[in-house]
Amino acid sequence: MSDTTNPIACTVDLTAPGRNLGYLLVPHSVHRSAYGHIHVPVASLVGPRDGPSILLMAGNHGDEYEGQIVLSGLMRDLDPDRISGRLTLLPMANFPAAEAGMRTSPADGGNLNRSFPGKPRGTPTEMLAHFIEHRLVAGTDLVIDLHSGGSSLYCVPFGMTSWVEGNEHNPLRRSVMAALGLDAALYHLPDGDGWYSSSAAWRAGAAGFTLELGGGGTVDPEIRRRARDGVLRALRVAGGYDDDGEAGPIPDHPREFKDESLIFAEEPGLYEPLCHAGDSVDAGKRAACIHFPETPGKAPLDVIAPRDGYILAHRVPARVLRGDCLFHVGH
Repeated sequence: MSDTTNPIACTVDLTAPGRNLGYLLVPHSVHRSAYGHIHVPVASLVGPRDGPSILLMAGNHGDEYEGQIVLSGLMRDLDPDRISGRLTLLPMANFPAAEAGMRTSPADGGNLNRSFPGKPRGTPTEMLAHFIEHRLVAGTDLVIDLHSGGSSLYCVPFGMTSWVEGNEHNPLRRSVMAALGLDAALYHLPDGDGWYSSSAAWRAGAAGFTLELGGGGTVDPEIRRRARDGVLRALRVAGGYDDDGEAGPIPDHPREFKDESLIFAEEPGLYEPLCHAGDSVDAGKRAACIHFPETPGKAPLDVIAPRDGYILAHRVPARVLRGDCLFHVGH
């Protein structure tokens, strides 16, 4: 399977019945390998009944590990005979970044989730973004992109999806968000001209979800388990998989937010969080301090919350530079 404009090839037919495991081959000519390729793992499960086309992806940022583990497990465990329609799994979407445990690709410095719609003959990251949007996202009904806070942030398990009143996919968005069983849900305006996977899903007319699942450079087994069960239930309510109740009943709807903001460091120093992901914060209250041990006698800088909100994510590393994100806040 190839594309006349994009040189990435796939080693398997993603439309063939059953379980199909293989790679996307991304051309990458470098000093050590003149005709080399980057092998990006991919799988499809095509069932015996008609149903939706669904894309699950993780490793969009390579230092976000929960989703990579969840999708690698589902790739092995799901029974193709229980599939309705077609399910495509991309567990290490930006493979060079995932292999290196980095947010961005060491092959070209590319941030995949800032690269859509990509370029068919650009850098490896740009080619991947183009192939994912135009060959994998195009024609799908549902896209779920599993993220976490990576090395620099820790998130409560929450989901995000684009929301415009009256959109045909709103009932599916509501049912999938409930099925995911996360702590919070952010319904944001679509960014149809944007560079995110959610933008690619919106352009394709699909119901797109971005999940944030822990982070901090590690894997929380409980969050990993909840994410797996939530994805199974999401597949169930979307009509793509019969899990025979394995993942349990649909939980109560999560706490919902319609607006968000970010709080940044205004000075370089050592950051001390005074609240954490899952906490509420009041406008005018201290959310953190930045200390300056390199300057004798200099008082800490208070980081003041500008609005009431619920902290979706907080920064983990203490050393900060001006412009580093300290908090992601839902309103």
